[in-house]
Amino acid sequence: MLKLVIGDRNYSSWSLRPWLAMKQVGLPFEEVNVRLSEPGTKAEIFKYSPSGKVPCLIDGATVVWDSLAICEYIAEKSPSLWPAQRKVRAEARSISAEMHSGFSALRRAMPMEISASKPFDGRGAEVMADVARVVDIWESCRSRFAAAGPFLFGTFSVADAMFAPLAWRFLTYAVDLPPASRAWVETMVALPAMQEWRAVALAEKAK
Repeated sequence: MLKLVIGDRNYSSWSLRPWLAMKQVGLPFEEVNVRLSEPGTKAEIFKYSPSGKVPCLIDGATVVWDSLAICEYIAEKSPSLWPAQRKVRAEARSISAEMHSGFSALRRAMPMEISASKPFDGRGAEVMADVARVVDIWESCRSRFAAAGPFLFGTFSVADAMFAPLAWRFLTYAVDLPPASRAWVETMVALPAMQEWRAVALAEKAK
């Protein structure tokens, strides 16, 4: 069976991405949970991942690390995780890669913390530019693919998994969103898998 090594659910946005993708396609896997920011955290992660970071996917003798690489690996097993049309698939990959490598100001100022509720009080020009770019992506996708379903490209894809942590972030920081983007956030957080992730996050935080 596949084994996915993940960090604290309240904070580990990178862990959420492949975990959600695997849940959405019904791919069975074993979870290995590593508590972050503990004295032995790094050593524990190195037992599984050569990068010393979570998440990490283990498939027999194959080890895959980095969220996007794991999602690509999963999509090879479950091709429905990318849009079927080549041009649409290319766009989905592009925005997934942009999420993976960009939005550094937003990440720093608005870390994922599912259990929290914090004010969004104008966090600087760079953060606002990142938020605006995210909204542009979501609005563009939903304006063109709404008829095919409620996700960014109609049906659930890796792109939704890659942006999933921002659904929690924008709720935590009460970011005001236009209707289509707000609907996407509501769709995402209502997923049974996302509610499962949240429930465990809150339980971890309470310990």
